[in-house]
Amino acid sequence: MKWSQAINHYQNYLKIERGLSVNSISNYSFDINKLVKWLTGNDIEISPIKIEQETLQDFIYSIAKEVNPRSQSRIISGLKGFFNYLVFEEYRTTNPLDLIESPKIGRKLPDTLSLEEIDLIISEIDLSKLQGERNRAIIEVLYGCGLRVSELIN
Repeated sequence: MKWSQAINHYQNYLKIERGLSVNSISNYSFDINKLVKWLTGNDIEISPIKIEQETLQDFIYSIAKEVNPRSQSRIISGLKGFFNYLVFEEYRTTNPLDLIESPKIGRKLPDTLSLEEIDLIISEIDLSKLQGERNRAIIEVLYGCGLRVSELIN
């Protein structure tokens, strides 16, 4: 089985069986095509049925130099899905990415306002208007309790 044929079958599976959107299917295909392009660029001629873990590890090491850990994790996840499909359809007996872990992705802390920024916001509230006191109370509660806006609204 050639890569183009396997990708085409996988796209049909994603569309019909999984009901994914055109954009999702395109993104999954992009990740697989990135692997195919890397294989071609390195003169590696191997089918998706015969490709081994070592070759995929080399590909992952090469993309790790180009993309951030979040993108690298997404590519690995997309490839795992593709090879799981090949196992499901009995083209392969194992997924060569089963033992490959995605990189750890750190969580980004939320941005916070400084005390001066909070004071500036409070000073801009027009207390002479009907809803001025309410608006000041909202800002004071948000800042004083460390709430998210969604938490305050609920």
